[in-house]
Amino acid sequence: MNDKVYNVGIYVRLSNDDERSGESVSIENQKLLLEQYVKDRGWNLISTYCDDGYSGTNFDRPGVKRLIEDAKAKKINVILCKDLSRFGRNYIEIGQFTDYLFPSIGCGFIALNNGINTLETGSSNEVMSFLNLFNEFYSRDTSKKVKSVKKACAESGKFLGTFPPYGYKRNPQNKHHLIIDEETAPNVRRIFQMRSQGMSFRSIALTLNEDGILPPGTLYYHRKGMSEQGNVNQKWSNSTVTTIIRNEVYIGNMVQGKSGTVSYKNRKLVAKPADEWIRVENTHEPLVSKEIWDIVCGMDKRQVIKRQPKEGKSSIFSGIVYCGDCGFKMVSQSDKMKKKDGSTAVYRYFICGNYSHSGKSACTAHIVYENVLIQLVTADIREKAQYVEYDEASLIDRIVGERNRENKSRLSFYEQDLKVQTARLRELENLMQTLYEDKVNGTIPETVFKTLMQKYEKERAEKSLYLPTLQDKIAQGKKQTDDVSIWAGIIRKYTQLEVLNEAILFELVDRIEVCQSYKEGNKRICDIKVYYRYVGNIDTALVSEEQEVCHAEAI
Repeated sequence: MNDKVYNVGIYVRLSNDDERSGESVSIENQKLLLEQYVKDRGWNLISTYCDDGYSGTNFDRPGVKRLIEDAKAKKINVILCKDLSRFGRNYIEIGQFTDYLFPSIGCGFIALNNGINTLETGSSNEVMSFLNLFNEFYSRDTSKKVKSVKKACAESGKFLGTFPPYGYKRNPQNKHHLIIDEETAPNVRRIFQMRSQGMSFRSIALTLNEDGILPPGTLYYHRKGMSEQGNVNQKWSNSTVTTIIRNEVYIGNMVQGKSGTVSYKNRKLVAKPADEWIRVENTHEPLVSKEIWDIVCGMDKRQVIKRQPKEGKSSIFSGIVYCGDCGFKMVSQSDKMKKKDGSTAVYRYFICGNYSHSGKSACTAHIVYENVLIQLVTADIREKAQYVEYDEASLIDRIVGERNRENKSRLSFYEQDLKVQTARLRELENLMQTLYEDKVNGTIPETVFKTLMQKYEKERAEKSLYLPTLQDKIAQGKKQTDDVSIWAGIIRKYTQLEVLNEAILFELVDRIEVCQSYKEGNKRICDIKVYYRYVGNIDTALVSEEQEVCHAEAI
């Protein structure tokens, strides 16, 4: 053994986890310690292998990969490190190297501070497996602590991201707090405004590109004074706009924890379900109003898609007109008609999508012309806006009263059911406690205990899941007054409405239902129902008792 030539490869590592735990020894200090050990024994130092900033929970590290390759190629026959945790903290993978690979290729392994030396039979090699296991436990424990700290910070509303969202920047006095970036904030507000007016994500992106506005990735490098941008998209795209539109950060809410690693060993990021996200409201100043946010969210829920027709522009009603009988969306079509003067006019109308695709066996046509819809909806909005302007409090009381009459019995049932289910849940917990005490005292057989316990536990679990649903229904029923007030504040702007446009529709209307037409004398009549955001359909009779329910005469 003494005549053997030892060619040594020194391995050193420093990770971010080590720095957080406070146990790290600098790269240079590790090198000095190991080089002195090699020098004292007269061995040959072939190379130093370093991994700075890499975790020891896996072996996907450039330094350790090069070390293993050199050992296999017989360039080195001794691997020297400060301790086992420097080499790695994965119990299984380290064992594969130290117990199988290194002995098979004739390579020794020394962990200086642990007294591990496979070149000597009298060292503490038999405890190496236990040390590796403890190192892995330590890594697992550190990972849990780091995740707990991050979760606590997220739950307190602190921003933990690497890059602030477009439109914001870090507060110089507090890096976990966002403040408005006055340079880019107007662009964000403009994006939401364009979307609220019915523009598609693609149209918004094209508009921003035409105006020469730098997208978030390019702007970041531009501010850093860096020209090399790699694979960063230097133009606005649909996905970039979509990400901004659907980010609650712009209404002052912080939503974090949308993804996480598979485990402390596997750093691959995976998406988490929405119910596991950490959401904290009012953590910073919003960039857009709640009303604008509700409009763009409503558009996503309605899945409004604007398609360019062959003749002219798409209808302002596209995506919000429904058949009042079968519930299908109505589709926009057009006819060309010649006027008496010889000119051609295009008339756009809506027809039931179910009828259009499947014929009379599915539904009837429900045809209504666009100009009729414009006249009706404009008049309806103007009428209700004027009533709000005249006597807002009275209207709110009447709408809430009407809703309460509709929901009073249902809300009463929910509240009574909540009391019954809560009482039963307490009763089940007492029964299970008593049952357990009877089992301990030996007053009931084991089989009876198991049968009853399973029955009670199943019922208890079902009721525990049902109670939050009841509470949500009760809460929704009690927030109607706030919703009506919001609606009144929006619609009162349109007392003198003359020209109805897409932006007004998206701000006010959820859907419009067209019922089957019928004849009165020589006229064909169809009922039109307008469902407003926040309040739904308001019967005309509710607003003015002297007026009849609104009808529209089709062309």
